[in-house]
Amino acid sequence: MAARPRGGGDTKRCPACRVPVIKQLVGDRAALNVTADLEPLSLEQQTQLREPNRLIWCLRSSRTGPGRLAWLTPWHPPDCPHPHVADHRYLPVEPTTLF
Repeated sequence: MAARPRGGGDTKRCPACRVPVIKQLVGDRAALNVTADLEPLSLEQQTQLREPNRLIWCLRSSRTGPGRLAWLTPWHPPDCPHPHVADHRYLPVEPTTLF
């Protein structure tokens, strides 16, 4: 699969948990509609969050928009200067009132 993102990302908040996210179509042929958190992850956090159905993305900076998501491939540089972010997972918020 190609590592090029399609189009710029659209930053907004998750309608359910209000966490800032970026939504973007990533890939060429088998494009994925990706929603990722905007919170940058440390190397340790990336290791903890990595699981079979959760991807980590490289958020490349852009002069014209919020940034572009790119695949973390085996040849991705270990000293990458861009922040890495994870697929968004909805975190339920405890209700503050009963009714």
